[in-house]
Amino acid sequence: MEIKVAIQGIQGSFHHQVAHRYFGEAIGLDECVTFRDVANSLKNNQSDKAIMAIENSIAGAILPNYALIDSYDLHIIGEHFLDIHMNLMVFPGQTIEEIQEVHSHPIALLQCANFFSQYPHIKLVESSDTAIAAKRIQENQLKGIGALGGPVAAEIYNLEIIANGIHTVKSNKTRFVVLKASNKEIPKELINKASVKFELDDTPGSLATVLNVMNNCKLNLTKIQSLPIIETPFTYAFFVDVVFEKYKHFEKAKKVMEIMTTHFKVLGEYEKSKQ
Repeated sequence: MEIKVAIQGIQGSFHHQVAHRYFGEAIGLDECVTFRDVANSLKNNQSDKAIMAIENSIAGAILPNYALIDSYDLHIIGEHFLDIHMNLMVFPGQTIEEIQEVHSHPIALLQCANFFSQYPHIKLVESSDTAIAAKRIQENQLKGIGALGGPVAAEIYNLEIIANGIHTVKSNKTRFVVLKASNKEIPKELINKASVKFELDDTPGSLATVLNVMNNCKLNLTKIQSLPIIETPFTYAFFVDVVFEKYKHFEKAKKVMEIMTTHFKVLGEYEKSKQ
């Protein structure tokens, strides 16, 4: 049975690439304009699974997506790291001197800022997705406008790549999480990574104490991200990723953290990506 996967963007986007790499070719796509639309697709049963970018090695964490996963009660069931190769693509037969505008997702534009500083005549224009501009160029046979995205987009929409690998830092990876509306997915013996969220009171040293508990329970902290709690000024929620060799170590830490923190929540238990 074909599964339906929600992605932010359209065919040719990096989310599309990850969906195929993670689930294989036999999938249906629910192409969403925004990440909130992705979350709604899962909650409204329009899709079975979803792919959502969560952090990039150049641009950093995508903070709103942490909040979406939490507020929509979504569950992380897996992760995938994708090497991002940014390419400037145009309607065939043009040179870079003829390009007046380049359209792409704001994070993609940020990743290529150094390259475009050499071409001050080019105006950078934000769009909702890395592939949508490529599709528009081909459909309307637009000249003077370029798109920024992966090589798959150039292939799908028959565009010519006139500058490849133009991202500032050549080791450019994005971490994507695989989401589901419920958390029952893989057996405990395969689980070696978890994502949790918690809040703390204003007791001095409370965060250090929680981190010490993780260490004592043989958990390795791989990510910690704080987000302000809007309703309570100057208080924060912490989103933490941990890896471990045995699930029982995480179970032990979970019981202690539930007592030591407020609003403790497991966002996902899954198998870490081998990258």
